[in-house]
Amino acid sequence: MHTRRSSRSLRIGGTLLATALLASACSLGASTSAATSPTTAAAVALGALPRATPAALSPYYGQKARWRSCGVPGFECTTLKAPLDYDKPAGGDVRLAVSRKKATGPGKRLGSLFVNPGGPGGSAVGYVQAYAGIGYPAEVRARYDMVAVDPRGVARSEPVKCLDGRAMDTYTQTDSTPDDARETTELVHAYKKFAEACGAHSARLLRHVSTVETARDMDIVRAALGDAKLNYVGASYGTFLGATYAGLFPGRSGRLVLDGAMDPSLPARRLNLDQTAGFETAFQSFAKDCVQQPDCPLGAKGTPSAGAGRKLKAFFKKLDAHPIPTGDADGRTLGEALATTGVIAAMYDESSWAQLREALSSAMKKKDGAGLLVLADSYYERDGDGRYSNLMSANAAVNCLDLPPAYGSPEAVEKAVPAFEKASPVFGEGLAWASLSCAYWPVGPTGEPHRIEARGAAPIVVVGTTRDPATPYRWARALAAQLSSARLLTYEGDGHTAYGRGSACIDSAINAYLLRGTPPVDGKRCS
Repeated sequence: MHTRRSSRSLRIGGTLLATALLASACSLGASTSAATSPTTAAAVALGALPRATPAALSPYYGQKARWRSCGVPGFECTTLKAPLDYDKPAGGDVRLAVSRKKATGPGKRLGSLFVNPGGPGGSAVGYVQAYAGIGYPAEVRARYDMVAVDPRGVARSEPVKCLDGRAMDTYTQTDSTPDDARETTELVHAYKKFAEACGAHSARLLRHVSTVETARDMDIVRAALGDAKLNYVGASYGTFLGATYAGLFPGRSGRLVLDGAMDPSLPARRLNLDQTAGFETAFQSFAKDCVQQPDCPLGAKGTPSAGAGRKLKAFFKKLDAHPIPTGDADGRTLGEALATTGVIAAMYDESSWAQLREALSSAMKKKDGAGLLVLADSYYERDGDGRYSNLMSANAAVNCLDLPPAYGSPEAVEKAVPAFEKASPVFGEGLAWASLSCAYWPVGPTGEPHRIEARGAAPIVVVGTTRDPATPYRWARALAAQLSSARLLTYEGDGHTAYGRGSACIDSAINAYLLRGTPPVDGKRCS
């Protein structure tokens, strides 16, 4: 998985994996015990919490939402509290920002529909106000109050803070494909500086932004809104959050849609490698389309995808040695790191392919990097004044807490690079080095790979896209196999996630489930 862009990019902006100089999609990073294998993880299952609310949590579950105007027409906002540490509820609170748009009618109100765009680090409040609350199907918005909670540490809910804008500019431009010992040292220094800044500015919160804690927060908000069960649509990382909720509270899980699913049983290293292959698959689809167009800078009609990939990789290498101008007011040039991020940003949605083709043409033929910089900035949620949202900070904080890191040293990454390059000749090297970012995190991980079965939950719809770059289709199949009540819904196509992306088959299946409680037949396929 980001940003105040269009409603669609806001939606896909919720998928980040290898949290490094390259925001990618939903990896869960942090210690060398990342050697945990998928078979070991398969033996560990997330257990449900007791049905009864512990007395120490009663004050939180007894809260009532006090709604106020939040300056966005049709929406209202409130703030609720959750314990900073669920094991020590008396030790302080976290303030959670909540927004909703009430059901418009006609028809009987079905309760609240929580939405989350993923990340981790994507603002759910921003997402509901800019997209879901106005862009979801009218019949869904008529029957549900559209609700969003910014997860703890994200956006309006006590955001994790790390580097300021100028320092983030330096961080995002750091060479992420080191060629020698000096460049490796510089990359490691960048990771350490980022991690140290997070520890310095967000010490209180940094140990308590895990997905499990956020899922428990959602249950407190559910209770405050008066809903007996949680209805939910989560995209990308939001599927991991939604599945975690179902695992902890199967009896309180209502109609859950998990779109662009993650596999919680995989260690970080496998997640990163799988996603690297996913971006390669997406690039091949882009390249096949590109070479059919007269303005494609990667080759003429008939050029194989591998040839287009080699041309792009060669261009990245040129930028590594000689960055090109962008016209940026802050003096940034386009080097390999930002160019790679810009290309990856366009892989999330095939509607961005024309924009990417134009940006590549300008950069490769005219030495004008402005177009690729725009794509990279949208991905990092950097505005025109040089300010970044806290997407990257929150993304790292959650990922590095949820799982042990993929790799613990530069030497380990160097050994892994060939496997990543096999998965993606174009992006593999950079994504391998991005997998090192959590090795220097100031707090240790609290999570580990695990299965989620959610026995006793109502039917859960798991959606997978066959050529999804950020959450590979195999993850959707794996999650559907774990969840005891899952129904797998497949979109045969390109891009990240499927709901609301133009497939009437997908949309009608999900709408029928949300409105009538009728899940699709397991294994249903759409195009």
